Amino acid sequence: METYVLQIFNGISVSSILMLAALGLAIIFGLMKIINMAHGELIMIGAYVTFVTQNIFMSYVDKDYFDIYFIFALLAAFVITAFVGYLLEITIIRHLYGRPLDSLLATWGVSLVLQQLARSIFGAPNVDVKSPTWLDGGILIWGDLQLPYKRLFIMLLVALCICGVYYFLYKTTTGRRIRAVMQNRTMAKSLGINTRKVDAMTFAIGSGLAGIAGCALTLLGSIGPTLGTNYIIDTFMVVVLGGVGTIIGTVAGAGIIGLGNTTFEFLTDASLGKVLVFSVVILFLQWKPQGFFTIKSRALDE
Repeated sequence: METYVLQIFNGISVSSILMLAALGLAIIFGLMKIINMAHGELIMIGAYVTFVTQNIFMSYVDKDYFDIYFIFALLAAFVITAFVGYLLEITIIRHLYGRPLDSLLATWGVSLVLQQLARSIFGAPNVDVKSPTWLDGGILIWGDLQLPYKRLFIMLLVALCICGVYYFLYKTTTGRRIRAVMQNRTMAKSLGINTRKVDAMTFAIGSGLAGIAGCALTLLGSIGPTLGTNYIIDTFMVVVLGGVGTIIGTVAGAGIIGLGNTTFEFLTDASLGKVLVFSVVILFLQWKPQGFFTIKSRALDE
């Protein structure tokens, strides 16, 4: 029984990480239809921002205050990756709308540049981030079953991010404009919405969410220049399976893939488990190619 409960918990934990990584990508892909292959590197930037913040606290801040560095790292990861995403949008992405193949190749090139830049600055070997002491240990349920505080914190962080994004998109004027552009860009533009400004801001917010995901991933292991490549395929799969541009679809897609991964890997092995998950997703998309949930619109853009 303990083994089954632990597998379910691990599945939910993996789902939470995929939700956080895919949330920003779902917004970007849903709004601009841009295949951003550099999204994984934005996750990597968030992780390295956490590493740098940790080193700053170690070198310049009293050790009694070291444990609060992670809060500052979360904020810094969001702001810095959002700024990087904004620069990426205004310099490259804005010229690639309506050209999916070009955007895929361009952002793939950007991902390679960012990986090499990380190697040049931090070196090729992976580095470790020391978690704050208040995340050490776990909750003992019964027997030897213990739920780590780190994974519970990631779940809480994901829940807060989802609630924050939901409130922003559905309860603020800016969020309503973003949803309007998602549903019908031409009509939104005719009503006076500055779609260029919406695109840049949305890409920045989606990039910032990727930075938070990278910050959270530092709690689970070492980080390196290729950190993002381990998640980019799964995050795209979450977005496509759940339905492009929908929060509830991202949650559903991440839940199914996360639980499916851990279940199949438990019953078989890691490689075969991945194959089975991909096979199930492909079969499902043959039946419902738009995913679980779709954004309804009165008319399609020309």
